[in-house]
Amino acid sequence: MTGFKKFVEKVGLPRLIIGSFFIVLIIVALALGLNAPFLFSDIIRRWMMYSILVLAMVPGVQSGIGLNFGISLGVVSGLLGAVIAMEVSFVNGWFYHFGAGAAWLTLLLALAIAIVISALVGAAYGMLLNRVKGSEMTVSTYVGFSSIALMNIVWIMLRFKNGQLKWPIGSGLRNTASLQESFGGLLSDPMVYESPRSITVYADVSDVGSVSVQQPKSLGFLAIDVNDSGFVLPLGLILVFALCCLIVWLFSRSKTGIALSAAGENELFTLSNGINVDRMRILGTSISTVLGAIGIIMYAQTYGFLQLYNAPLMMGFTAVASVLLGGATVTRARISNVIIGTLLFQGILTVALPVANELVNVSALPEVTRIIISNGIILYALSKTRGGNQR
Repeated sequence: MTGFKKFVEKVGLPRLIIGSFFIVLIIVALALGLNAPFLFSDIIRRWMMYSILVLAMVPGVQSGIGLNFGISLGVVSGLLGAVIAMEVSFVNGWFYHFGAGAAWLTLLLALAIAIVISALVGAAYGMLLNRVKGSEMTVSTYVGFSSIALMNIVWIMLRFKNGQLKWPIGSGLRNTASLQESFGGLLSDPMVYESPRSITVYADVSDVGSVSVQQPKSLGFLAIDVNDSGFVLPLGLILVFALCCLIVWLFSRSKTGIALSAAGENELFTLSNGINVDRMRILGTSISTVLGAIGIIMYAQTYGFLQLYNAPLMMGFTAVASVLLGGATVTRARISNVIIGTLLFQGILTVALPVANELVNVSALPEVTRIIISNGIILYALSKTRGGNQR
């Protein structure tokens, strides 16, 4: 009995409960005859597409600002970078000139623009949080909401020419912009490498046409349909997440990273050692915001759409709940917390919906179930902020 108690203390009761529920759901899903390859493929896909957004919580917690509900700043920076890159690609006829390489150039440009914007926004955001020490999580929540509202105005004001982005009638950008003719699925969809796409090109003011573009099959290893079974392994997405984790891990082991963690754990001790705590907090906030920008671009390319306006409003809560389920606290977070928490959160959402739909055949049930489960997990995670032994 003592051994079981130690196990519970080490792993954390929330993770045990949620993990057990996840396993039970998988068993029930298999018993109901749901398509196992597609189910597990969807679990991995959702796990990876959200992971970088959740990883953005780690630098913020380590620097002492707590759980960064203001990750929406990074999200809107990433979305802005993506729409600018798509417009540049369209106006300059990249698909006409570069063919299949244009999708990769658009993705890289989106990441570059997003990183620059989010780094600047994150630094300004960090300066704000330095003025409200002790209330960071409350302030960050409202900063996140405010940034979404501000960007609603920006999306309406932008005058783009790309038909995938703009409204067919009126002005401004669409609520949802398809990435089918851009960088959608490059790191996660095997079909991108198996069949050509028809891409609209813009050569000059009077010349708009289309070209057929197919990604080289040599890059097919980035998204593998294992034995044509329907189980898709998004290796490209996994590699990007692993690279981000490696960079965060290496940074945390560097001199600056250790100083940043020290500033978050004990401000007075850090000050006495000549470290500028405010600067470390700004750095941590900026890195968190940059990861949020990268995360939303990876999310969008996997999902296949850019969702603008109020769509990212609650993403901060999802990321916070995921890292808490993984065993993080408001004062300490690790990469392992990100990996475990995101798997549990997204895994339950992925499996619970088809199971509920099989058990109760009601047309509106999947959406109602999704809302209940997602908000229930968030509430449970936030109520268990000390979910396990952090040593």
